[in-house]
Amino acid sequence: MRSTLLPAIANLHRVVALRHRKLTGRTAGRHGPQAGTTTAEYAIGTLAACGFAALLYKIVTSGSISSLLSGIIHKALGVVG
Repeated sequence: MRSTLLPAIANLHRVVALRHRKLTGRTAGRHGPQAGTTTAEYAIGTLAACGFAALLYKIVTSGSISSLLSGIIHKALGVVG
């Protein structure tokens, strides 16, 4: 079974690579002017997520929000207990 499956996978890979090259005009590798674009996008997304997390932390730990959340928790535990 394995000996018949490997040529089929290799042929499928070759067909996909040729189709990609035909559609994009590029090889399937990371060659070209946008080779590092994905890495840069991940870096910007990570920085944005960290900034948003820091902002939420500051908001949640502020005095008024903290007391509001504590009141909600005490009220919910009072209803249960």
